[in-house]
Amino acid sequence: MIRINLLTGERKAVAQKVPLFAGQRLALGCGAIMLVGLGIVGWRYWALGRASTQLDADIASAQQETARLHEVISQVQQFEQRKAQLQQRVTLIEQLRRDQIGPVHMLDEISKALPPMLWLTDMKQAPNASEVVIDGRATAMTHISDFVGNLESSGYFQRSIEILSSTTEPMATPPGELIRFQIKAIFQAPNRAAATAPAATPELKPRS
Repeated sequence: MIRINLLTGERKAVAQKVPLFAGQRLALGCGAIMLVGLGIVGWRYWALGRASTQLDADIASAQQETARLHEVISQVQQFEQRKAQLQQRVTLIEQLRRDQIGPVHMLDEISKALPPMLWLTDMKQAPNASEVVIDGRATAMTHISDFVGNLESSGYFQRSIEILSSTTEPMATPPGELIRFQIKAIFQAPNRAAATAPAATPELKPRS
């Protein structure tokens, strides 16, 4: 009796089909991985391009802002220079005004402070226009004391006026003596004078 093993043939057919199905799955898997990879690369490229475009826009905006700030800084510097020039002009005008008015007030106050029987022979002003040396003569020491007190109480001279010298000399007519004196005073504006109590009248002693 002859037997044909059909089962063996079926098994071979199945064995041949199985490797073919596994290869398809592998190919499909590789294709899917490639598609996902290409998608990721494409998305990444698009994201980088978008970020690069935004970065270029930010750089352009920053450059425009920088140019605007440079212009503002230049305007501020010009304003500061103009302000400094105007301030220098104002300071110069005020100084010239003080130098012009100061001697007038000084001479006026000195003339007001002169007591009777006292006259001036010379007056020298220092380069800083605030210190003045006054030479004069008087018939009595009290006249010099009155003169110094009047200057100090005027408010235009600093207190403690310095008496540099005082000497006596004979006077022919009428017979008697004259006192030659020299004082140094510092002129100041009344609003700068310190509010202090009147100084005591300086004691003057003639020097032979």
